Amino acid sequence: MKKTNWLLLVLALVLSMFLAACSGGGDEGTSSEGEGSSDGGEKKEEKADSQDSEQVLNIMDSAEIPTMDSSIASDAVAFQFLGSTMDGLYRLGEGGDVEPGIAKDHTVSEDGLTWTFTLREDAKWTNGDTVTANDFVYAWQRAVNPDTGSEYGPYMMGGVIKNAQSIADGDTPVEELGVKAVDEYTLEVSLEKPVPYFKSLTTFGTFLPLNQKFVEEQGDQYALEADTLVYNGPFKMTEWKHGEGWTLEKNEDYWDAEAVKLEQINVKVVKDVATGVNLYETGEVDRAGLSAEFVDQYRSSDDFRILEEPVLFYLKLNQESNEILANVKARKAIQMVIDRQSMVDVILNNGSMPSGGHVPKNFVSHPETGEGFREINGMLVEKNVEEAKKLWNEAKQEVGMDTVELGYLGGDSETAKNLDAYLKDQLEQLEGLTVKVQAVPFKERLARDEKMDYEIQFSGWGPDYIDPNTWMNMWVTDGANNKTGYSSEEYDALIDKANTEFAQDPVKRFETFLEAEKMLIEQDAVLAPLYQRASAQLQKPYVKGVIANPMGPDYIYKYAYIEGK
Repeated sequence: MKKTNWLLLVLALVLSMFLAACSGGGDEGTSSEGEGSSDGGEKKEEKADSQDSEQVLNIMDSAEIPTMDSSIASDAVAFQFLGSTMDGLYRLGEGGDVEPGIAKDHTVSEDGLTWTFTLREDAKWTNGDTVTANDFVYAWQRAVNPDTGSEYGPYMMGGVIKNAQSIADGDTPVEELGVKAVDEYTLEVSLEKPVPYFKSLTTFGTFLPLNQKFVEEQGDQYALEADTLVYNGPFKMTEWKHGEGWTLEKNEDYWDAEAVKLEQINVKVVKDVATGVNLYETGEVDRAGLSAEFVDQYRSSDDFRILEEPVLFYLKLNQESNEILANVKARKAIQMVIDRQSMVDVILNNGSMPSGGHVPKNFVSHPETGEGFREINGMLVEKNVEEAKKLWNEAKQEVGMDTVELGYLGGDSETAKNLDAYLKDQLEQLEGLTVKVQAVPFKERLARDEKMDYEIQFSGWGPDYIDPNTWMNMWVTDGANNKTGYSSEEYDALIDKANTEFAQDPVKRFETFLEAEKMLIEQDAVLAPLYQRASAQLQKPYVKGVIANPMGPDYIYKYAYIEGK
């Protein structure tokens, strides 16, 4: 998901969700909520002045929440508000550091296979029940149970938690999942292999607990409305007007309620950037994302900011849907014909950067040298229109086609439509190619991706945990987020080696991922990388303490507050 396996894990006033990761799917160039950074990480003692200000935050999102069921969620908007209303074993805090959630601490066995979590005894659900180890056992079993139909359960837990993949495949009873309630406040997790990033993974939305009694009482109505949900996090949803917006209020029963200053968060669904900017100017919302045409207008404003994000956007190429896309030369031609620099400078104009790989800049570094992953592998794809046309013509000859028509699945927001029109124009530089753009709502795009009902798809991904694997394991054969038809025994073997043989050898593991990325992009041209997102935003100066996340929920509101309004 992240997101949170987003995305989570967000676009402000334009679709910014990713199928995922979070985590992924997604759109375009601004963050859906328009939040800025953590405002310099103000210390909690600086919040004294906030007592005189009404603690209400008004924000926007560009799309409806598809679901609030943590077993089903697979997009950034869902993971954002699950993260705002729920605590897992751990949470993310300032700088992506892992903070205590329901778990007070944990121990790990010498072989790295058994993790034992000690849970706090003062965590409550909003129905008054105590949060216990069984809530995690039930939630994790539900997420991998094939009857649930979760995308992220098998994806996040398969090959990680003992028996998860076999259960998801229907070969093993769900009760044999490697998670056990030793007692009410002790959770024991057995892994398939050592997982270097497992603590980080437990912060992701799919690993949130569920109150079994409440979920089963609601039946098929669970998570469809604000009152068919139960919460254990900093906020609780009190109103959910589908398609219009939702309201969160402070959860007074939260175990760490003293740290929560905001009393209410109001969220409006607004797809049009100009409408969002107008709402910001009239003081109806406290943040707004900016599309290209507004950036220069507001660049000198004290409210203006640009936030770089570890979120990548790319074209997915369905190798099963069209004979030409099954040809690697055609896919390389699509990669090479796009002018990424003009795309980010003119169409996005928000600080986004051209991408030539599938791991973002400033995300992970070589464990020995400290050099960034992206700096080591560099741009694996560069614009070369002449070579692209040559490869395209060779591909057409090889498959016996003179003219080609390809469907392009894009978003329905304003920025999405501008970006998709630009990419259509770029791709149609290839002789004989006609691109038919289909603009659909994000929820429909998720459904069509799942069914592989597309030819070219604009897509995005935000990390589910801070490790190259969150990007690389997406494309293994039959991977839950693959959905391109790509299958390579050699690529699968590299990912397996990184996560088994080299699981406890950080240098060899990192270098194996470097090799895998070259195969994915440079050799097999599975994707056409586009850009790494940055968000141009307006934020009222009285909004403090919002933390921007590198994974999972895009923003943390637990420590946010209003000061001097």
